[in-house]
Amino acid sequence: MTVRKNNSRAEAASTANPYFTPKAIDFLRKLKRNNRREWFETRRDVYEQELKQPMLALITRLLHGMAEYAPGHIRTPQKCMLRIYRDTRFSADKSPYKTNLAAWWTRNGLEKTSGGGYYLHISPTELILAAGVYMPPKEQLFAIRRHLLEHHAKFRKLIEDKKLRTKMILHDPQALTRPPKGFPAEHPAMEWIKWRQWGVIATLPVAEALKPKLPANVEAYFRLTAPLVDFLNEPLLHAASAKKKPLFALY
Repeated sequence: MTVRKNNSRAEAASTANPYFTPKAIDFLRKLKRNNRREWFETRRDVYEQELKQPMLALITRLLHGMAEYAPGHIRTPQKCMLRIYRDTRFSADKSPYKTNLAAWWTRNGLEKTSGGGYYLHISPTELILAAGVYMPPKEQLFAIRRHLLEHHAKFRKLIEDKKLRTKMILHDPQALTRPPKGFPAEHPAMEWIKWRQWGVIATLPVAEALKPKLPANVEAYFRLTAPLVDFLNEPLLHAASAKKKPLFALY
């Protein structure tokens, strides 16, 4: 029974359109007002047909293009799509569901710590596209900052690229007020070294998610950000690879 159910869902995703209908946006809008399990469960079929299946179809379409500009980010669509269920364990807000639909393309080899990736988010009011490294753990913060010490000229070229910045703005870097300990205060990259996350973001009207050209539009944004994402992942992949090297005993 489980196998048949999984197969039917996969078939539905493969035949769904890779964009959304007004019913999907209406569902998210109503979910915001009725964030309760009993409300959601009686409308699960709407969620599956109008949100989940089109999102999986969109992710699948985008993965085809990523084979060219982001091959290290290719995973199964189900692993890219984020769960709609909220983690309420440490939150005062016990609402069980997110009121948006989202996907995150992480870098293979960095799944446990996320690393740099691509993000898509649909809410009742907006379509958000973003790319970069967000809220990295201490080890990744240090690795990226060290990377900027030596490669700041390349980073400047990437982060200030005119084509990129006409489409997207800087995501809030949550910058420190002072240079981090151990880094030279007068270094030319200090503006970026003080950042605690590195990325760009575009906020579009939710109507863009209803257009058949949605996959092409999203891909255009992601392609622009690919060099930046690759740059940010370089030190993280190097650090991850170093941890995996075996230690050989002396015989």
